[in-house]
Amino acid sequence: MILRHFRALVLRGSPISTSRRYYSEVLQTKFGQPSFETHPWLLKAGEVTPGISALEHATRRAKLASELPDGAVAIVPSSHVKYRSGPVFYPFHQNPDFLYLTGFLEPEALCVIEKTGPVGNGEHTFHLFVREKDDHAELWDGPRSGVQAALDMFNADEAGDIDHAEHHLRPILERASTVYTDAVSPIGKPSGFSRLITPPPAAAPGSLVQILQDRRVLPLKYFMHKLRVFKSEAEVANMRKAGQISGRAFNKAIAAKERFTMEHDLWGFLEYKFRTGGCEKEAYVPVVAGGQNSLHIHYTRNDDKLGESDLVLVDAGGQYGGYVTDITRTWPVSGTFTPAQKDLYQAVLNVQKRCVSLCHESACISLDEIHEVSEIELESELKRLGFDLTSSQLRSVLFPHHVGHYVGLDIHDCGSYSKSGKLRAGQCVTVEPGVYVPDDSRWPKHFRGMGIRIEDSVCVGGEGPVVLSVEAVKEIVDIESLAAGITTA
Repeated sequence: MILRHFRALVLRGSPISTSRRYYSEVLQTKFGQPSFETHPWLLKAGEVTPGISALEHATRRAKLASELPDGAVAIVPSSHVKYRSGPVFYPFHQNPDFLYLTGFLEPEALCVIEKTGPVGNGEHTFHLFVREKDDHAELWDGPRSGVQAALDMFNADEAGDIDHAEHHLRPILERASTVYTDAVSPIGKPSGFSRLITPPPAAAPGSLVQILQDRRVLPLKYFMHKLRVFKSEAEVANMRKAGQISGRAFNKAIAAKERFTMEHDLWGFLEYKFRTGGCEKEAYVPVVAGGQNSLHIHYTRNDDKLGESDLVLVDAGGQYGGYVTDITRTWPVSGTFTPAQKDLYQAVLNVQKRCVSLCHESACISLDEIHEVSEIELESELKRLGFDLTSSQLRSVLFPHHVGHYVGLDIHDCGSYSKSGKLRAGQCVTVEPGVYVPDDSRWPKHFRGMGIRIEDSVCVGGEGPVVLSVEAVKEIVDIESLAAGITTA
């Protein structure tokens, strides 16, 4: 950070602060999220969030600005607190685009990137509107970072109180050639920004609604996903950490001395191991599906009993530094595969390993093309096991989902980025073939009711894949050895 003399800009009342100072020199010692000064065991000097530096966030903002046309403005709101009922709230999860650009983890905030240079140039003004310090609110809810920290910790060029954001947005929008945002989509979820521009019965002259009606408002997600789909070394390291912690948690679940008899007990064990291993939280609501529950791809009730002779399919992962891992493993509740379970599991594993091996730039292949490979390979494997099936039956019944998706800050990351483009180094994907055999006379009797999916998070390399979840065992001999206590998790 550069120490600058104090200067304040006042626009018709509420100030936009541009004063900078080293936050270690500020009397404020508590912030709305960890800092190096308060949590040196978690963050290194210069990091805003675990593993990600203030410089990396600044570079991301400059890259976004370089993609925008002359005079454009990008507006990205934070997430807002969602309530279950009355004052009872859900755990807060930050808007991934907002987190990617700012590293700021609090609700009720707004990031505005105002392009000030020509196309291809990263020059911009970074405005950050946040909740101001409030002794009474912080007594109840804990520290806030405040406007000064938006400058000192998060390197905003201009910062202001979110309560006055509408006032300060007006001149920014008036001089914008184009506004890019995903906060005003008619089908999108409400956001902290959308409340500022929700139209009254008739748009008042000079209101934000009227100003936006006079400007081109376009989606921002295509720019954001194009940036986010390529991971930096720091991002990959965070995902590798999440994969390592999560993979070891899976192994400990398989190796548990007392067999789990309920799905929710296994769920609770994994969440505990994710957190005590170093993850912030679960990456998503997991699938813990015993027996025929595994035939429902997104089964998340996790409230049934686990039968001793059943397989259990677990799709789960932890989050580290905001980045997630996505892992699925299937293993026998008893610890030992039956011959039929072993055959079907090995068939899926063969396909999964083949598809993982293709995840590198030199293979010149797309996710969609890897999916085609998975269908061809799985159909061949199933026919070898005695399945009488057509390709359409495979796609509609036995393997109805795609083999993979991008992964990063989101589980299904960068949704607008096409799966038809060739994979390139630095992209991170999942590889998750599965087979789900209904209790139906069309299929071999000894396989009916089985659902098997095997999934890893993989970073696309130049010449070969980097499996981020490699610790989670998946070979039959390793699973059975863990369950028998022959090897340690």
